[in-house]
Order: sequence, then structure tokens, then C-alpha cells
Amino acid sequence: MTVPQLLIPEALVKRDIVRKLYFSKFSRAGSLIYPPWDNNNMPIYTRAGDKGKTSLFSGVRISKADLKVETYGTIDELNSAIGVVLSEIRNPKSEIRKKLTNIQNDLLDIGSTLANPKSKSLNHLEKRVREFEKLIDEMTEKLPPLKNFVLPRGGKAGSMLHLSRAICRRAERRIVALNSKEKIDNNIVIYLNRLSDLLFVMARFSNFKEKKREIVWSRKK
Repeated sequence: MTVPQLLIPEALVKRDIVRKLYFSKFSRAGSLIYPPWDNNNMPIYTRAGDKGKTSLFSGVRISKADLKVETYGTIDELNSAIGVVLSEIRNPKSEIRKKLTNIQNDLLDIGSTLANPKSKSLNHLEKRVREFEKLIDEMTEKLPPLKNFVLPRGGKAGSMLHLSRAICRRAERRIVALNSKEKIDNNIVIYLNRLSDLLFVMARFSNFKEKKREIVWSRKK
């Protein structure tokens, strides 16, 4: 088990609970199988997942190949891809940079809820979707009209935004699949759907600002 799969934001806030969970689930005759956790540092490795299983916040052990783990793992992958985008946007005053940082926090909220359904409500995502739509409209007005599919490429930031959009679509598919097995907050589905649209427009906008020419899909006849 890797720490990010369990020590999600809310768990970090309640780390006394998490510590008790580890003691009750993973101790052997009073000897813990992970490095001691002091008040200043969380453990990076625990050895508890060396047999291919991980723990949900509730303490339930499941396979690392389980659809739930695959789903919030894909959310984490999306968040990391956005982190690469941010490394390419050097201007600290960039509006896209600020928006992407907020999105990273949203994605941690979503991952937290997937791992622990009893965590805080995600009703705030409804407002975030409306903000996305407003931003999409504002950026689209400044872009050349889109009359055909464009190839996912351009500058480094634009290309990574295209990749992030593709990962976002995969995350959405994982959420829909998981929803067929257990009830998932529909705000998550709507959020990811609109986020992928936003990332596509951000990719175009970034390339436009960097004067990177869009390559239109040329369908072979």
C-alpha cells in the first residue's frame, strides 16, 4: 500500500484515527510493520501493501486491481499530469495557473470522497462546473473558430493540457463504471465531464497565446 491511497486530505486531518486504524489492523503481537509515525512526519512506506492489497479509509482491505483503486488512482494520475502543466506555466500571475491549482485541490477532494464515502459533501462542485462553463465561454471568444478536430499537440503546456484532457476522459469512464457497482455522487461525473472540456479549451488557448499553429485533422480519403 502506498500512503496516498489511504492518507487522503481528510485522513491527514484525522491522523489520530488513522494511527489507531494502523495499530488495530496491521500490528503483529504489538510490533508494527511500518516505521513509527511521529507528529511531524507521515510514513512513506508501510509494507502493508506488499501482497497486492491496500486499505480503504474504513480499514477494509481490497486488491490494488479493484475498480475503486483504479478509479481514484486515475484521478491521482490526472492531478499529476496537471502538475506537469503547471511546471511549464512560469508566470505566477497566469490565470490558467491559478485555475489549475484550484482544480488540483478539487481532484484531491474527489479522491478523498471515493476512498471514504463518509467524507465531506461535494455539493460545491456544482458551483465549480458553472465556473468552468463561464471560463470556457470566455476563452473560446478569444480563439479562432473551431471547425474541425485538431491534433493534440503544440507547445509543452498545450500538449500536456491535451494529455490531461485525455486522462480526464479516462477518469470519467472509470467513475461511470464504478457507479454501476456502487453509488457515486453524480457531481463527480458532471465535474469530470466539464473539466475535460475545459482542459481542451485551455490547451487551445495556451497554444494560441504561444503562437503555436493548430494542425487540423486531415482525414484520408
